[in-house]
Amino acid sequence: MEELLHLVTAVDPRPIYFWLNAARITAYDVPAFRFAAPRGEPVLSRVARKRVEDDQARRALDLLDEARRFHPACAALWIEGANIQLNRLGDVAGAAESYRQAAAQPDAPYFAARLHAELLRRLGRKAAALAWLARLHPTLPARDEAAGADLVLARIRALERELGVPAERAYHGL
Repeated sequence: MEELLHLVTAVDPRPIYFWLNAARITAYDVPAFRFAAPRGEPVLSRVARKRVEDDQARRALDLLDEARRFHPACAALWIEGANIQLNRLGDVAGAAESYRQAAAQPDAPYFAARLHAELLRRLGRKAAALAWLARLHPTLPARDEAAGADLVLARIRALERELGVPAERAYHGL
């Protein structure tokens, strides 16, 4: 199966769909296939299972790195990598960086920047999250609901309260 996934992306590296799904299959489905037992009995110990899951996640991240050689400005590839780092490897710092990279791409969805800030907050880097959101907020179109300008402003206010930012130093926005 992995050979066929590589073949599909090698034959025509243009469709991002193939890269994303190859990474998803590698990270999530392959471990499930490897753990399947005829009557549902566990095939591997938890430790061995975690090793397999981590190995498959790293393989998926390698696929996404390769995809970026063909699609260097594709936010979706960075987002998929962030999701795998976060949900498969538990690598919050790596996921935060991948969401930051996604947010820097010209086709980035608005949520990538918000997720970067949220993961900074989870890492205890609240001042960095606040600074990121304060830079982000004025760039968001107020009338585009997907941009979430009101949500970003609410997160700014919450971080200011958590950090005890005095009123005179608070974000004033546009």
